[in-house]
Amino acid sequence: MTELIRLLKLIAIALAVVLPVRTWVAEPVYVASPSMEPALRTGTLMILDKFTLRMRPPQRGDIVSFRSPVDEHDLLKRVVALPGETVEMRGKIVFINGKELDEPYAVHSRSGERLQGDDMGPLIVPENGFFVLGDNRDESNDSSVWKDAEGNPVRFLRLKLIQGIVRRLPWA
Repeated sequence: MTELIRLLKLIAIALAVVLPVRTWVAEPVYVASPSMEPALRTGTLMILDKFTLRMRPPQRGDIVSFRSPVDEHDLLKRVVALPGETVEMRGKIVFINGKELDEPYAVHSRSGERLQGDDMGPLIVPENGFFVLGDNRDESNDSSVWKDAEGNPVRFLRLKLIQGIVRRLPWA
């Protein structure tokens, strides 16, 4: 009986540590699709940093995890434009406030094709909104192509849908 009580105490201590950490600090996430390749390969284990969002909003270049604004999926995308900025896409090239954005991480697997989302805007990012794109632009479900149930474009991700900033594990 004392072994059972000891085991239950250990389980209680473990839960008292793990649950708050997963809820407010960090939790593991897997990259589930090729939309962020080559930066994040499908199947890679990452850490979802929830704590940083309590200190500052997402910044351009951050890779964030969020609940999709158009369905029930969790997604990983890169923050490209911030609240108050003007974003435009011309021929697959992103412009922020009229200037071309340097994006060494972006790839186009179908660069010769004209796809939905290759040209849009200019649009002003609303307060508490973000424009997010996958690094593998031609294979990404993101701000450039989202539509609601009625078929209307949904261009911006609301801050309240962002779960955290995705970080690499130190040994990965």
